[in-house]
Amino acid sequence: MYTIHAKTHNKWDNSLKPIISIKNEDEIEIETKEASDGQITKSSTKEDLKKLDFNLIHPLTGPIEIEDAEPGDALEIEFLNFSDFGWGWTAVIPGFGFLSQDLYTTPIDLAGPELTIWNTEEGYAKAKFGKVNVRIRTFPFPGVIGTALPYPGKWSTIPPRENGGNLDIKHLTTGSKIYLPVFKKGGLLSIGDTHLAQGDGEVCGSAIEAPLKVKIKVKIIKNMNISQPIFYTSKVKEMDYKEYIAYPGISQDLWIATKTAVKGIISILSNFMEPIEAYMLSSAALDLKVSELVDVPNWIVTAYFPLDIIENENIKNEIKELRENI
Repeated sequence: MYTIHAKTHNKWDNSLKPIISIKNEDEIEIETKEASDGQITKSSTKEDLKKLDFNLIHPLTGPIEIEDAEPGDALEIEFLNFSDFGWGWTAVIPGFGFLSQDLYTTPIDLAGPELTIWNTEEGYAKAKFGKVNVRIRTFPFPGVIGTALPYPGKWSTIPPRENGGNLDIKHLTTGSKIYLPVFKKGGLLSIGDTHLAQGDGEVCGSAIEAPLKVKIKVKIIKNMNISQPIFYTSKVKEMDYKEYIAYPGISQDLWIATKTAVKGIISILSNFMEPIEAYMLSSAALDLKVSELVDVPNWIVTAYFPLDIIENENIKNEIKELRENI
């Protein structure tokens, strides 16, 4: 096994030359940068967010050529291990995030900028939000992983695409496998935007962003002819917690139902921290589930917040007894 250092790009561009060539079934270690490309460090404050250069966002290590990979094949990427550097960050960046368009109609301040720095220790990320000490199990994964696109030009890495891209699927962690379509000879694999942990939805626009070392095994599946990513994981139940406070959002519109659910959890957590801190904590830990679609005209999206991550037993118990305060 050998290490590929973080020589990066931040646009999908199938004319980019590979930084290295590997063989079928090689195991490699890839160094990644965090999403800001070094603009945010473990000593940063929220004032640094005002100076962010968005032209640098999403540095991806790659492209990596896989010898003998041809269009119509697929790359099986098995995630063998992740190692971190002791820290990560979560931020609310003005103008970005799931609730950014609601700021003028929401009676709480979620605009930002705001920043939390996490410290890691023995498989956990720790931070303080208002009165609440939080300890989240880390299940590191790449927010972005993809092959070269089938068409020319420079394309943003922000939206997910048929090549994979910015999937932000937290279950793509150690032991999982993702299958990516090969559109260009050599596949041209890139990886980045690595996270220590994330809630399903990544609602404030960032997870626990962190530089990582990612060990993977790359295998060519000949003539698989997939048109988008598929993945295998055994981690869904393993990543569940024991206790949750949950808020169902009910609406004829899934988008509005989801916003209602997220705002509901923010409202509960805001009894113990600033609303913008609750927004960030939700992004790192809150899971969104589509509970039902068939009972027209209303649909339900439920926001599940894990109580296990709260270290203060008195606050955890207060949240359980919030009925009279909601």
